[in-house]
Amino acid sequence: MRGSGQDPLQISSSPSTPSETSNWSGLAVVVGMGGIGSAVADALTLHCPQLEILRCSRQGHPQADLAVDLDHPDSLDGFQAALKADGRPLRLVFNCTGRLHGPGLTPEKRLSQIQRPALLEQFSINAIGPILLAQAVEPLLQRERPFHFASLSARVGSIGDNRSGGWYGYRAAKAAQNQLLRCLSIEWARRWPQATITLLHPGTTDTPLSKPFQTFVPADKLFSPARAAEQLVRVLLEQQPEHSGAFLAWDGQSVPW
Repeated sequence: MRGSGQDPLQISSSPSTPSETSNWSGLAVVVGMGGIGSAVADALTLHCPQLEILRCSRQGHPQADLAVDLDHPDSLDGFQAALKADGRPLRLVFNCTGRLHGPGLTPEKRLSQIQRPALLEQFSINAIGPILLAQAVEPLLQRERPFHFASLSARVGSIGDNRSGGWYGYRAAKAAQNQLLRCLSIEWARRWPQATITLLHPGTTDTPLSKPFQTFVPADKLFSPARAAEQLVRVLLEQQPEHSGAFLAWDGQSVPW
């Protein structure tokens, strides 16, 4: 963990929570090979040894087994076709994509800084991408087979927890993702009763996404990617269909909508 020289919660050599058993089998697809995504794939490999992990990212990422760009319909079509051709039963899709800043994209501090192109980019990546990913994998679901769809959200996307304002586009896009996937959880409860959708807040993690905003984060509140992934996987493995549509923090606590 940044500031301490070591991480107090390393991934253990064996699973330690009740649901972390080898009965999760089939194909697990992790989309997004940034710091958290890569670590999530590693944590799943450890805790669910019967899962076969497919690592997915944009074109050219060295860790990716399959390229997919959630901003492009043709890429999503190719992704769906590749999974169908693969033939392995789909057990888990974990969306670890997201963007807070980048070239021409900076979190807004005040109303005067809002620009239409930046808002559209935030919504495309942080809200539209995840729901279209779910749409792409839906034809592969089996009604009687357990399936989990997880996606990284953020506490700053909580409307009820917003006490500081700012970051208009990112906050709104994450709130939109929450609503879209909450709607989906209600639909899938009827159509795919063994499906579970979970929105996850990873906490502030030492990745390029949070790097410019870490100055005032206490050392014990800034997680390494490995620790964040371990915590997220532990929470995810506890979720059941009756919990579908939950918005949960890294410690398993509910986050206000």
